[in-house]
Amino acid sequence: MAIITRQQDPQLQPQPSLLPFKYSHRVLLKTLLDRQDGGRAFAGQRVVVGGWVKTSKEVQKPLPPPAPAASVPHEERFIDREKKGDKDISCVEMLQSRIPLIRSIWEVFGGGGYGRSHAPSRKRIESAPPKPATPPPPQLSTAYLLITDGSCVASLQVVVESSVAQPSNLLPTGTCILVEGQIERPAKEGKHVIELKADKVLHIGTVDVDKYPLSKKRVPLEMLRDFPQFRPRTTTVATVMRIRNALSFATHSFFNGQGFLDVQIPIITTTDCEGFGKLFQVTGLEQKADKQKLSTIHETDGVSLDIVKAAAKEKSNIVETLKRTESNREALAAAVQDLRKTNELVSQLEAIEKKNLKSLSSKDEAVDASRDLFLTVSGRLHLESYACALGNVYSFGPRFQADKTDSAKHASEMWMVEVEMAFSQLRDAMNCASDYFNHLIMYVLETCHEDMKFIAKRIDNACFTRLQQTASGFPEMLSYNEVIDILRKVEDKKFETNFKSGVALTAEHLSYLVDTIYKKPVMIYDYPKEAKPFYCRLNDNGRTVAAFDLVVPKVGTIISGSQNEERINIIHSRINELVLPREKYEWYLDLHRNGTAKNSGFTLRFDLMVLFITGLTNVRDVIPFPRSYGKANN
Repeated sequence: MAIITRQQDPQLQPQPSLLPFKYSHRVLLKTLLDRQDGGRAFAGQRVVVGGWVKTSKEVQKPLPPPAPAASVPHEERFIDREKKGDKDISCVEMLQSRIPLIRSIWEVFGGGGYGRSHAPSRKRIESAPPKPATPPPPQLSTAYLLITDGSCVASLQVVVESSVAQPSNLLPTGTCILVEGQIERPAKEGKHVIELKADKVLHIGTVDVDKYPLSKKRVPLEMLRDFPQFRPRTTTVATVMRIRNALSFATHSFFNGQGFLDVQIPIITTTDCEGFGKLFQVTGLEQKADKQKLSTIHETDGVSLDIVKAAAKEKSNIVETLKRTESNREALAAAVQDLRKTNELVSQLEAIEKKNLKSLSSKDEAVDASRDLFLTVSGRLHLESYACALGNVYSFGPRFQADKTDSAKHASEMWMVEVEMAFSQLRDAMNCASDYFNHLIMYVLETCHEDMKFIAKRIDNACFTRLQQTASGFPEMLSYNEVIDILRKVEDKKFETNFKSGVALTAEHLSYLVDTIYKKPVMIYDYPKEAKPFYCRLNDNGRTVAAFDLVVPKVGTIISGSQNEERINIIHSRINELVLPREKYEWYLDLHRNGTAKNSGFTLRFDLMVLFITGLTNVRDVIPFPRSYGKANN
């Protein structure tokens, strides 16, 4: 006799249990839907789910046919009249009501008019008066809601009857709901293999339909940047954020696995690590008149009013673009309202600026420049001090650069992963950077399959092939001089910048190199000393430094690194060459006077890594709250 095991017969297998999220007692949609069977195994189980409505529809149920009017039998009418004491009932009527057979014979022989011909004074037998009409039952309907909770790409269809909740409160896009019900298989399986039949609505978070910027139609990414508080509710931005989260987790897992320590470096500093960057300056202003201290953060060469004016101009262009295109009305209305608010802010700031100019011209206010601080551009110098004690360290956090350039690859605040390793040289840093870069790619491909399928469908249909080829191969290794020689031989492209010794390669040069010539990542090393920071180790030729860049297609430079200079006399000379304020770097010089070692490290531009993985073209679309010149809304 053959024995059938549970593995052979799926019907014998126990039904998997649905575990709710520990801290809210609801089931995440990822738990339901991110399965090979799409959640079919959970049919019949009761769950509580919560999310936000993406799309919806209401289906009216047909009204039941009206019930036929109840007729009173002929004989019952006479019996009723008899009970009420009606004395006008004839003998014939009596016999007809009592003996149905006699009534039938009487009607056959034409006796139907007996009462009228022989008893004209008797009352005519009438049917019972009609009852008053009852109002029709209320129109019943069913709401079909497609909701998402951000845990996965897939959405769950929730079915709510009008007897459970008023559909008008559930239908608008963006409505937040928390419902309880049973998982069922739909009658006709199409896009959805399961649905939730809700019998309890535990919470409804309504939306202001006239002001809510999202709709069933796609809203351009450019417009979504003006509503960072709502844009993660879109499938595209939510997918990018999940991939970003995976890259963040992969960063910590890689360095922890290699024995690195995570060190948090300061955001506010007195040192310009790069030596030639545009900085955000933090200045303390003291007003002598009332001893009231004000703290402001401003750009060294910018004015806040100009930022708001630039934002107003850009939003005006968006409105004009939406008017010319066939965009949805909700998007246009939201853009017009946002522009109106920005123009009002411009007027307010102009009035404040006039008032402040009079106040600042007074001699009662003094600026203490000795207290000036900066928002950090890079943390590698601070990390080096910890590498000289802990060995291998890394840091992950925001870095700032006050650049007004409206570039798709730059924002004022960008997140960086910075690494420093003691007793290592240039080649060690290059190998570590390459391994880390490939680890990030493989981790996303292995853990974010559904998200990457959405990316392939909506943004970059070649993303899987592109990333797999990148991770499985090796970058092309070229020195700076070799790159210059290669680009000089190009005949079908005229570059805007001429090549000369010491010039930094432009984005145009790098793009042509990786997108057209090699069509793969390229690692460039041994840059001219003029193109790199002062702390990069000077090579023996005295002209180049031990520094490298990893350049990738479509994005550009994604990793920059170097071996750091350990010879204090060379550091002195480099600081003097770049005319840097020596007193600001005295702590760094002191580090190299006492127990220094050879160090190397690199910086990965994390936001650009997300851009490279997803195939998007503007870095502001992969940053949760992008900060750029004139584009910081909250």
